[in-house]
Amino acid sequence: MAKKDFELTWKDIPIGAIVLEPGNAAEYQTGDWRSQRPVLDRAKCVKCGICFSCCPEPCIVKDDEGYYAADLYYCKGCGICAYECPKEAITMAKEEH
Repeated sequence: MAKKDFELTWKDIPIGAIVLEPGNAAEYQTGDWRSQRPVLDRAKCVKCGICFSCCPEPCIVKDDEGYYAADLYYCKGCGICAYECPKEAITMAKEEH
């Protein structure tokens, strides 16, 4: 008996956006689905880099002035940077689309 169109198995589904080689995830914008974004208060920031070292993505980058900020192109909005910041310089704000 032939398979009907609606009877697909996992083998019939085409491969989507997957990382096949190490380092090629930079080609994909991965911060689209976050519901919150980190906001840095530079007045409170002491440039310690704890947010940088704790970010699981690693989307925190150091700017020319030595501050660490999230690259929102990749940030998932997990809030770990805000939780770990010893000076509470990072807060999470609702993402506005």
